[in-house]
Amino acid sequence: MNLNRISFFRRVLDFLKKESVMTIAVILAVLSSFISSPKMEYIDFRVLILLFNLMIVVSAYRKLSVMDSIAVSILKKCNNSSTLSFALVFITFFSSMIITNDVALITFVPLSLITLEKAGINPIKTVVLQTIAANLGSCFTPIGNPQNLYIYSFYSVPSAEFFRITGVIILISAIVLAVVTLISDRNNLTVDIKPIYPSSKTDTIVFSALFIIILLSVFNVIDYKIVLLITILTVFIVDRSLFMKVDYALLITFIGFFIFIGNISAVPTVRDFMSSLLKTPESTFFTSIAMSQIISNVPATVLLSGFTDHFKELLLGVNIGGMGTLIASLASLISYKIYAAENNEETSAYMKKFTLYNIIGLLIFIPAVYFLAVHTIW
Repeated sequence: MNLNRISFFRRVLDFLKKESVMTIAVILAVLSSFISSPKMEYIDFRVLILLFNLMIVVSAYRKLSVMDSIAVSILKKCNNSSTLSFALVFITFFSSMIITNDVALITFVPLSLITLEKAGINPIKTVVLQTIAANLGSCFTPIGNPQNLYIYSFYSVPSAEFFRITGVIILISAIVLAVVTLISDRNNLTVDIKPIYPSSKTDTIVFSALFIIILLSVFNVIDYKIVLLITILTVFIVDRSLFMKVDYALLITFIGFFIFIGNISAVPTVRDFMSSLLKTPESTFFTSIAMSQIISNVPATVLLSGFTDHFKELLLGVNIGGMGTLIASLASLISYKIYAAENNEETSAYMKKFTLYNIIGLLIFIPAVYFLAVHTIW
């Protein structure tokens, strides 16, 4: 019995270590509740429900190998190393706009490692660029990453305005990524990859229809509560195992930060200090980038949103802030772990290139976005 208890507690501790951001969010929520009484109204249930619905569909696509099928069909058309790298990076870039940055990396980094190994190409540069591409590409749409969905919902940002703001990042990203990938050596190669097809055409059609319905709820065409019921009913009928694929830790993390922010916002001295820190558009932009480097861009978004109305600068800052340190965007940890699992002896080389490219990325994007979208009227 004692051994079972020890084993249970070890599993719990391992889980809490693995989900460190969630653990911190819950601890902050609990501690801040001693300072100020938590209220149910602090929790943004719309964001939580939209995230849940999107994670269900993305999990279905992964299980059905929908994105793998599309990727393989594109990769088979590559005839040299430069176009292969370009294809892998931009598949990740564009797919992250729809299936989120972390899922894009979970899907395409393993595919890249296999493909590049067969082609005899060192994968470090491509995987690093895929990571940057996922973090930048996902910033374009409200559903590309959690912080975008939160800002879009929290500030009730008009769709046209949202895309106008994020469009500047996408424009710069596409140019920079294209130049970096295409200047590499062009060695002829033949990519030998077996075709991959969705495991069920019927299920693919069903979940694609559900995805469209969910998108309509994101853009406030259909009530998100009705779509939640449709999502649950669809999964219950088609594939109940998808309920176990949802990242509940992320949902709990959001709840923890909602409560924490609500609690500390009720403290006048904290509210006044944070509001003064984020008084101007410029200070919001630079603070959001800096905070992302320390606590990751999703928590930084939830934290800072409670003290500023400058949603444009916050949106730009936390998305650019996904570059930089390994924890600036938690999606970056995913590609690192995938790479390290296959190439443990080269993790140092990976980190050097990752850090170099991300620092260069920040040096390019911070002034470019600042002068194009923050300092001027983009």
